[in-house]
Amino acid sequence: MIVVADSSPLIALSRVGKLHLLRDIFGTLLIPDAVWLEVADSDPGRPGTGELRAASWIERRSIADTALANLLRRDLGAGESEAIVLARETSAGVLLMDERLGRSAATRLGIPVTGLIGILLEARRLGLVSDPAALALALRTTAGFWISDDLMDLLSGN
Repeated sequence: MIVVADSSPLIALSRVGKLHLLRDIFGTLLIPDAVWLEVADSDPGRPGTGELRAASWIERRSIADTALANLLRRDLGAGESEAIVLARETSAGVLLMDERLGRSAATRLGIPVTGLIGILLEARRLGLVSDPAALALALRTTAGFWISDDLMDLLSGN
C-alpha cells in the first residue's frame, strides 16, 4: 500500500522519539517536496529534521499537478496541498494528515485519510504500543499536539 505523509505526524512523532512507528506500521512513506522542505530542510534543531534526513524508508517525491496544488493553497499550506496532490497522483491507500481543512479537502477528492490517533490505534492493534494513551499524553505535553479528552478516553479503552 502506498502511504503519503504530511509534516504534522512526522514532526509530532519525532518529538516523542516514535517516528519509527510509521515505518513499523506502513513500511515506506512518500512525502512531497514541500513537506521535505518544511521538515528536513528547516532549522537543523527542529524536531524531525535529523530523523527525516536519516530515514531511508521515507522517499521524497515531486508532484506533477501543480495547478491542483496551487488551487488547494488558497485554503491550505504548501505541505498539505502537495501531500494531497501526491496522494491523488500515486493512488495512495492512505494519507497521513491531521489538519482539519486538509483532511476535508482530501476526503472530497476521494483520498482515504488518517491522523495521529488512527496511527496510535493501529500501533496498539499491531502490538507496537502497549499504552497508546500514555503516548498520546506525551504528544500533548511534549509535542504540543492537541488531542481532545474524548480521543484520550478512546485511546485508554474507556
